Order: sequence, then C-alpha cells, then structure tokens
Amino acid sequence: MPTPHIEAREGDFADTVLMPGDPLRAEFIAETFLDDVVCVNRVRNMLGFTGTYRGRRVSVMGSGMGIPSLSIYAKELITEYGVQRLVRVGSCGAVRDDVDVNDIVIGMGACTDSGVNRTRFGGHDFAAIADFALTRHTVDAARERGTRVKVGNLFSADLFYTPDDAFFHTMQRHGILGVEMEAAGLYGVCAEFGARALTVCTVSDHILKHEALDAQTRQTGFAEMMAITLEGLLRDDQEPSHD
Repeated sequence: MPTPHIEAREGDFADTVLMPGDPLRAEFIAETFLDDVVCVNRVRNMLGFTGTYRGRRVSVMGSGMGIPSLSIYAKELITEYGVQRLVRVGSCGAVRDDVDVNDIVIGMGACTDSGVNRTRFGGHDFAAIADFALTRHTVDAARERGTRVKVGNLFSADLFYTPDDAFFHTMQRHGILGVEMEAAGLYGVCAEFGARALTVCTVSDHILKHEALDAQTRQTGFAEMMAITLEGLLRDDQEPSHD
C-alpha cells in the first residue's frame, strides 16, 4: 500500500482529503479543526493527518506548490487509498477590482497555462471544472453562515514569478477571481481517475493593488474558509446521489 511518496497504510486516509499546499498548514488545520487526529504521512515532510469533524472522518494532507506536485499526491490518494473527494483549501491572488484581500473564492472552473491537461486529454483543451454538488453544498453552507463568497474561474499558473505581468490585466478583463497554482491540475486528475474535486481559496494578496497578508496569517489563518468547506462536506454527505 505505501507509495514512493506516501507511507500510509490501507484505511489510514478517510474518503475525503483536504489539500492545502503547505504541509504546516495541513498540520494547523488538523490540530485546529479536527478531533482525534493521527499523523498518517511524514514522507518528504509532506504531512498528512486523519481525524474527525463533528463525527465525520476527514483527512488533510499537504500537496506542495504547483500542479506537478499536487498531481502526484492526488493521483496516489485516489488510486492507492480510495479517496473519493479532494478539496484544495489554500490561498490565491486577486486581480479583479471587486475582489479584496481576505475574500473567499470558490473555483467553479480553472484556466491554466500548464500543459498537463492537454497531455492528459490527447492534446485537446480540457475544461477543468469542479464537482457541481460539492460546489453547491459549499455555497449553501456559506449562505447559512452569512459568509459572502464569490464563485467563478480561477487561473492555475505554472510560474509564481511570471515574466508577463501584463497578462494579469487580461485575466482581470476575463473575470478571473483568483490566481493560484494547483486547481486546474486537481480537477484534471480527479476527472481522469473518477474522484470529485473542489477548490476553496482565501485571497491572500491583490496582485494589481499590491496588498497582501503576512506570512503567518497565510499559514494559520483562513478560519472561515475552513468552516464553510467542512460544513459543505457534511451537507454533501446528506445527499445520496450527486448531480
């Protein structure tokens, strides 16, 4: 059962895994939001944990930065550990004027400059979209809590330090909610291997306004994002068939 990247045994992971990029954020999420937590992976310090949320078994594991890293872990979680739902929880940068630092955005779709989904899809464009039911249940959970969220397109970039700053204005014109580095890859992996996926991000910085949260807040903050994500999962559990 262990893979070259994950040392967990059969049954160590729940059927649902939350995936922040930072393994220390995974540890913080597990210790803050879950009960009865057990560490199930330490390989390469990509920490993974399993615990319970309101009695529901949930796992959380870092994905690393970028689509290649996330794709390794997501694929192995699905095919080797039977994971059925993967939710990226992390940060993104805003480009739109109506999206502010600390806003929560939900990635209904994810554009990308990466070639991985074209490789996966025979050289053709692949529409990288989230699972509709997971999206709907998370939005419903946010509404019940009175939390405002924005739902739409993300952009998953291969390069953090882009050589083409002007493209951010193109993203802005096309309504991109947030720029991050993993969602499109997660959606592609889950589509190929039959799992369900969603991305929920807190805006950590505004790229065009040059506003940003500090590093500590990025690692340990985002409590409301976690609350609506976990409550959305419980709502999803209550629906026997998914759209």
